Amino acid sequence: MISKFLSKLKSILFKSEAPPESPLKKEKKVTKSAKTSKTKTKTKTVNSKKNIETLTTLPGVGAKSAKALYEAGFKTTKAVIAADEKDLLAVSGVGINLVKKLKKLK
Repeated sequence: MISKFLSKLKSILFKSEAPPESPLKKEKKVTKSAKTSKTKTKTKTVNSKKNIETLTTLPGVGAKSAKALYEAGFKTTKAVIAADEKDLLAVSGVGINLVKKLKKLK
């Protein structure tokens, strides 16, 4: 009898609190967010690989220099062609001869 009274009293006193989530619900939420971040990471990786491959279509640009240009912020071929000589020379792996080839494309 006393235990029933105490349980009823607890339910009345703590009624305003939100019911605790079950561990299964928490796991599902974590799993959903983990899947979302993995998908975004894969998409970014695929896009960066495609962009690096398109940079290799420029004359004199190989895989290493394309990756260096991409990491330096030159994401498209148009960005590389429109860039200043000083900005291109600041990228490691890009020399004066490559810059001259790229400037002929303008």
